[in-house]
Amino acid sequence: MKKLLTITAIVEAGTGLGVLIAPSVLAQTLLGGPLEGPVVLTVARIGGAGLLALGIACWLSRNDGRPLVMAMLFYNIAAVAILAYGALGLALSSSGLWPAIGLHTVLAGWCAVALR
Repeated sequence: MKKLLTITAIVEAGTGLGVLIAPSVLAQTLLGGPLEGPVVLTVARIGGAGLLALGIACWLSRNDGRPLVMAMLFYNIAAVAILAYGALGLALSSSGLWPAIGLHTVLAGWCAVALR
Protein backbone atom coordinates (compact mmCIF):
# COMPACT_ATOMS: atom_id res chain seq x y z
CA MET A 1 0.00 0.00 0.00
CA LYS A 2 2.90 2.35 0.73
CA LYS A 3 4.27 2.02 -2.81
CA LEU A 4 0.79 2.61 -4.30
CA LEU A 5 0.28 5.79 -2.27
CA THR A 6 3.79 7.05 -3.03
CA ILE A 7 3.34 6.62 -6.80
CA THR A 8 -0.17 8.07 -6.65
CA ALA A 9 1.16 11.06 -4.71
CA ILE A 10 3.78 11.76 -7.36
CA VAL A 11 1.40 11.34 -10.32
CA GLU A 12 -1.47 13.39 -8.87
CA ALA A 13 0.73 16.14 -7.44
CA GLY A 14 2.57 16.45 -10.75
CA THR A 15 -0.68 16.61 -12.70
CA GLY A 16 -2.12 19.09 -10.22
CA LEU A 17 0.90 21.36 -10.56
CA GLY A 18 0.64 21.10 -14.34
CA VAL A 19 -3.02 22.13 -14.27
CA LEU A 20 -2.29 25.00 -11.89
CA ILE A 21 0.58 26.34 -14.00
CA ALA A 22 -0.56 25.62 -17.57
CA PRO A 23 -4.13 24.24 -17.64
CA SER A 24 -4.63 24.72 -21.38
CA VAL A 25 -1.40 22.91 -22.28
CA LEU A 26 -2.33 19.94 -20.12
CA ALA A 27 -5.88 19.88 -21.55
CA GLN A 28 -4.45 19.91 -25.08
CA THR A 29 -2.22 16.95 -24.22
CA LEU A 30 -4.86 14.91 -22.38
CA LEU A 31 -8.05 15.84 -24.21
CA GLY A 32 -6.97 17.21 -27.56
CA GLY A 33 -8.27 20.74 -27.11
CA PRO A 34 -7.29 23.91 -25.27
CA LEU A 35 -9.14 25.44 -22.36
CA GLU A 36 -10.32 28.94 -23.19
CA GLY A 37 -11.82 31.76 -21.20
CA PRO A 38 -11.21 33.01 -17.68
CA VAL A 39 -14.04 30.99 -16.10
CA VAL A 40 -12.85 27.69 -17.60
CA LEU A 41 -9.22 28.40 -16.66
CA THR A 42 -10.24 29.30 -13.09
CA VAL A 43 -12.28 26.11 -12.67
CA ALA A 44 -9.45 24.05 -14.17
CA ARG A 45 -6.97 25.57 -11.73
CA ILE A 46 -9.28 24.75 -8.81
CA GLY A 47 -9.30 21.17 -10.10
CA GLY A 48 -5.51 21.32 -10.28
CA ALA A 49 -5.37 22.45 -6.67
CA GLY A 50 -7.63 19.51 -5.78
CA LEU A 51 -5.31 17.06 -7.54
CA LEU A 52 -2.33 18.59 -5.77
CA ALA A 53 -4.16 18.23 -2.43
CA LEU A 54 -4.91 14.60 -3.30
CA GLY A 55 -1.23 14.04 -4.01
CA ILE A 56 -0.28 15.59 -0.68
CA ALA A 57 -2.87 13.47 1.16
CA CYS A 58 -1.51 10.31 -0.47
CA TRP A 59 2.04 11.26 0.44
CA LEU A 60 1.14 11.97 4.07
CA SER A 61 -0.92 8.76 4.38
CA ARG A 62 1.69 6.38 2.92
CA ASN A 63 2.15 4.48 6.18
CA ASP A 64 -1.51 4.02 7.19
CA GLY A 65 -3.68 4.68 4.19
CA ARG A 66 -6.54 2.16 3.93
CA PRO A 67 -9.32 4.81 4.02
CA LEU A 68 -7.42 6.92 1.52
CA VAL A 69 -6.95 3.94 -0.81
CA MET A 70 -10.74 3.43 -0.72
CA ALA A 71 -11.19 7.05 -1.78
CA MET A 72 -8.53 6.68 -4.47
CA LEU A 73 -10.31 3.58 -5.81
CA PHE A 74 -13.45 5.66 -6.29
CA TYR A 75 -11.46 8.51 -7.85
CA ASN A 76 -9.67 6.25 -10.34
CA ILE A 77 -12.88 4.48 -11.38
CA ALA A 78 -14.57 7.87 -11.85
CA ALA A 79 -11.57 9.17 -13.84
CA VAL A 80 -11.70 6.14 -16.15
CA ALA A 81 -15.44 6.60 -16.69
CA ILE A 82 -15.18 10.34 -17.36
CA LEU A 83 -12.17 10.05 -19.67
CA ALA A 84 -13.64 7.08 -21.55
CA TYR A 85 -16.88 9.00 -22.01
CA GLY A 86 -14.85 11.91 -23.35
CA ALA A 87 -13.09 9.61 -25.83
CA LEU A 88 -16.07 7.50 -26.88
CA GLY A 89 -19.11 9.69 -26.21
CA LEU A 90 -17.72 13.13 -26.98
CA ALA A 91 -15.17 12.08 -29.62
CA LEU A 92 -12.25 13.75 -27.83
CA SER A 93 -8.92 12.68 -29.23
CA SER A 94 -5.32 13.26 -28.25
CA SER A 95 -2.06 11.46 -27.66
CA GLY A 96 -2.52 11.52 -23.90
CA LEU A 97 -6.15 10.47 -23.54
CA TRP A 98 -5.91 6.69 -23.83
CA PRO A 99 -2.67 6.50 -21.80
CA ALA A 100 -4.46 8.45 -19.04
CA ILE A 101 -7.37 5.99 -19.20
CA GLY A 102 -4.90 3.12 -19.00
CA LEU A 103 -3.03 4.66 -16.08
CA HIS A 104 -6.21 5.21 -14.06
CA THR A 105 -7.39 1.69 -14.88
CA VAL A 106 -4.13 0.24 -13.58
CA LEU A 107 -4.26 2.43 -10.47
CA ALA A 108 -7.88 1.40 -9.79
CA GLY A 109 -6.88 -2.25 -10.06
CA TRP A 110 -3.91 -1.69 -7.79
CA CYS A 111 -6.17 0.02 -5.23
CA ALA A 112 -8.60 -2.91 -5.34
CA VAL A 113 -5.77 -5.41 -4.82
CA ALA A 114 -4.26 -3.34 -1.99
CA LEU A 115 -7.59 -3.30 -0.15
CA ARG A 116 -7.80 -7.12 -0.04
